[in-house]
Amino acid sequence: MSDVEARPTNFIRQIIDNDLAEGKYQTIQTRFPPEPNGYLHIGHAKAICLNFGIAQDYRGKCNLRFDDTNPVKEDVEYVESIKHDVQWLGFRWDGEVRYSSDYFEQLYHYAIELIQKGLAYVDELSADEIREHRGTLTQAGKNSPYRDRTIDENLSLFNKMKNGEFAEGKACLRAKIDMTSPFIVMRDPVLYRIKFANHHQTGDAWCIYPMYDFTHCISDAIENITHSLCTLEFQDNRRLYDWVLDNITISSRPHQYEFSRLNLEYAITSKRKLNLLVAEKIVDGWDDPRMPTVSGMRRRGYSAASIREFCQRIGITKQENTVEMSALEFCVREDLNENAPRAMVVIDPVKVIIENFSESLDEILMMPNHPNRPELGQRDVAFTRELYIDRADFREEANKNYKRLVLGKEVRLRNAYVIRADRVEKDDEGKIKTIYCSYDPATLNKNPEDGRKVKGVIHWVSAKFALPAEIRLYDRLFNTPNPGAADDFLATINPESLLIKQGFVEPSLRDSKAEFSYQFEREGYFCLDSKYGKDNNLVFNRTVGLRDSWSE
Repeated sequence: MSDVEARPTNFIRQIIDNDLAEGKYQTIQTRFPPEPNGYLHIGHAKAICLNFGIAQDYRGKCNLRFDDTNPVKEDVEYVESIKHDVQWLGFRWDGEVRYSSDYFEQLYHYAIELIQKGLAYVDELSADEIREHRGTLTQAGKNSPYRDRTIDENLSLFNKMKNGEFAEGKACLRAKIDMTSPFIVMRDPVLYRIKFANHHQTGDAWCIYPMYDFTHCISDAIENITHSLCTLEFQDNRRLYDWVLDNITISSRPHQYEFSRLNLEYAITSKRKLNLLVAEKIVDGWDDPRMPTVSGMRRRGYSAASIREFCQRIGITKQENTVEMSALEFCVREDLNENAPRAMVVIDPVKVIIENFSESLDEILMMPNHPNRPELGQRDVAFTRELYIDRADFREEANKNYKRLVLGKEVRLRNAYVIRADRVEKDDEGKIKTIYCSYDPATLNKNPEDGRKVKGVIHWVSAKFALPAEIRLYDRLFNTPNPGAADDFLATINPESLLIKQGFVEPSLRDSKAEFSYQFEREGYFCLDSKYGKDNNLVFNRTVGLRDSWSE
């Protein structure tokens, strides 16, 4: 079976299979064409996996091209972040990075060609007037009073636009198609507008900039893209895509195919709304671990492999649907359970003193880094008289369903001894300050010799050697599955999407690397924060819990 046949199929792959079988193309050429006006999100990850994945599987090529036609909203910061995200996800583009701005001169001459054919005109209506003339879904548009200018007049005016002789908003170039078309996108769409703004690639060389719909199809054709893949909201735009290519002199004829975008529960993927979260400082930047951005998920500890697996599992269809957040988290858990080494952390510490353990003894215990992968090795963990356990792992009284430490009863410490809680010391407010225990020295990774049964295992760290750490417990940013549908999506923010705790981690985590994931025993998957976990400052982000608590 070939590599292509071994992969799950979808309607796009079926189209490609047919095109290759019919000899329509010899080599498949795709592209990933983001606009650099924000960071990539999980929806872009789906498009990346689709475009680059098809190129890989069919031994073709995939370009990374920035559709950079709006200098007002674009920035080099976004360009660099996008390149980093694509590489981190495990993909490599063909040749050099491309920009639509590389083709500005060619685009300009294609616009001239449309004017010369009587298919484009310079319009001096205002933006509001153009909107009024365009009509509605139930009412046809009406022609601009400038629509019937002569070719020579349009050429002269377009040249004035190019030379900066019009103020912004005072003129634009429109295609001359059909103001009565049932498709609003075909009602004389704007092809060029004036913007006196510095462009991150071309500087001040241009003051007229082509619109996305005009630029996109020509850029695809220039790059000999065979299959132009985009999401369903561009379905009607395909008519304009084809109209432009039909009416200019260009040999390549890519075809646009649309697939459903990724809608994810408890998340938004609108760049405008994501930008608002950043601008209003509701989140800690585009890479906030609560954001559905690729950089945010990376900082949170999501692995590239888990995101690729998620994108493969949800598939490619034309059917709009919303994917449960638990589906993404399942892929993350599955990957990290297999690959993340284990460690211990106490998030809400309470001190334990083992009274029958020597004060002068620091016993070194060997613990596996992974219970099922001996090749990941072992680590030394010091067991001392004074320990920390999590406050939730002790009760003075409890029923038989509570499998942790109870006053007067026993529990096993992870990879260590069985201990019994004998008494407690409380502060002036009645809060437990210290739990005094005794241990059974014959139970190191063994059952008690007298055959008594000890139920429950809890984690711990040495009070003497443990390292203080900030533990950031991230949860879903929104309380409702579809925040984008709310009248005010900001009102649906989860106030407990970030809880910060001061805890202790075992000393093996001293040299943790940013974004390298661990399973903290019984707590979840965590990684060192790439922004704040520096200079011996241990800040760990919770990637995801050990199980899905939202579905319970």
